[in-house]
Amino acid sequence: MCTVSFIARKNGYVLAMNRDEKITRVPGLPPKLITIRGQKILCPSEPGGGTWIALNDSGVTVALVNWYSVTRRVQGKAVSRGDVVKDASAADDWEEVAKILASLPLKRINPFRLIAVFPATKQIFEWRWNLRGLACKRHPWRAEQWISSGYDEPTAQRIRGATFRLACQQASFGSIQWLRRLHRSHTPHKGPFSTCMHRDDAATVSYTEVSVSNSLGTLRYCSKAPCLKQPTLRHRMTITR
Repeated sequence: MCTVSFIARKNGYVLAMNRDEKITRVPGLPPKLITIRGQKILCPSEPGGGTWIALNDSGVTVALVNWYSVTRRVQGKAVSRGDVVKDASAADDWEEVAKILASLPLKRINPFRLIAVFPATKQIFEWRWNLRGLACKRHPWRAEQWISSGYDEPTAQRIRGATFRLACQQASFGSIQWLRRLHRSHTPHKGPFSTCMHRDDAATVSYTEVSVSNSLGTLRYCSKAPCLKQPTLRHRMTITR
């Protein structure tokens, strides 16, 4: 259960992700700098080591949302979808991500949508895994949003999508403050379908914000729902592409 919003800029991009989880789930760990296959990675993490979003020193962001509209599930013990992001986070281009995904035990991974942003080539790719096949789609370099919900995914996509499209018409569209307002929004009302999501058994539990320019990548993180707290943790890295 998540919402990912992407905004293209002339010399980079900004991206935000609300992570929605059961309130009984163990909280994620704050971001830290790690190295994978020689690539520097900034990412928060699960206690088990996986992650839901990562920024590397090529300026590439990889994020994953669960695909609840696909009802099929792995029989037996599943591989964590958080491992997918971690494995793909060191890729410099979409072909490398495709190779990494092809090497994974996908039959043991539940359905997901993986989004990868490549600023050097102004490309956005989305991979969709439904336990039967892996499809790849390229998106235009423009504002885009991805939404998942274990409560009612089609309705969440319709309502949050309408909120996003309406917000895109505002004069402040694309600014960091605009992005933060969007992700703490309770439009049309506080509940399961608002961008900042609240239910009795689940809620938005963290907010991650990525900003990439020609030479600088910044990852900001809030360990609570963005309606409760502004991001206070900030990490920066030099973009080496």
